[in-house]
Amino acid sequence: MSALGGDDHAAALRAFGDTQQPRAIVVISAHWQMPRPLRITAWDQAPLVYDFGGFPKELYDIAYPAPGDPSLAARIAGMLKGATLEKRRGLDHGAWVPLRLAWPDAGIPVVQLSLPEASPEELFQLGTALRPLREEGILIAGSGGIVHNLRRVQLWDKNAALDPWAVEFDGWVAARIEAGEIQELFSYRGSAPHAALAVPTPEHFDPLFVALGAAFPEEKAETIFEGFQYGNLSMRSFAFASRG
Repeated sequence: MSALGGDDHAAALRAFGDTQQPRAIVVISAHWQMPRPLRITAWDQAPLVYDFGGFPKELYDIAYPAPGDPSLAARIAGMLKGATLEKRRGLDHGAWVPLRLAWPDAGIPVVQLSLPEASPEELFQLGTALRPLREEGILIAGSGGIVHNLRRVQLWDKNAALDPWAVEFDGWVAARIEAGEIQELFSYRGSAPHAALAVPTPEHFDPLFVALGAAFPEEKAETIFEGFQYGNLSMRSFAFASRG
């Protein structure tokens, strides 16, 4: 439903997009997690995948005709050992929803990279391998959610009272990011409060590690948005957008 905009989260992403005009975007989404080899979209025009059901018709009518970048995809395949090119799969909603909110004109080339089933340390190294692309004005985007437990989400009330366990976990993660405590984040399963509730399965949390790996050591996280929807769904968004 975030794709429809009209709330503070959407406005924050739009404001961020106004400050950033990358040459291209490489996005890693929770909704394309699969075993290796890594796959990289290599089409000329980005098709969309409406990988959800039971939502209003207007969501299925949304278009986001961003160009692809086959040459960039080929370069990334050369940078990541064993990666292969994907020419059929389109952008899933974990990719096109935030991109549409931030850059609605769909004018920036987009390449999507599959999310491997891997440890936090391995995902961090994947981000580090992609980091040189940022020197060329290419944005590396990780799309997921710090607190994402659909069994606990109160879908009947977007402004429901917040669940304390979700607020505590979200705050713990934010504090570790701000302090640059990467090792603590790697071991969040054992050290973070309410980790099993906030992250019942890892795929929505995992893009965080790719984003952290793509950051330069001297960069500090900048908050784009902080808040919750539906009682416990964290919409926290941040960027490493300046080397200061």
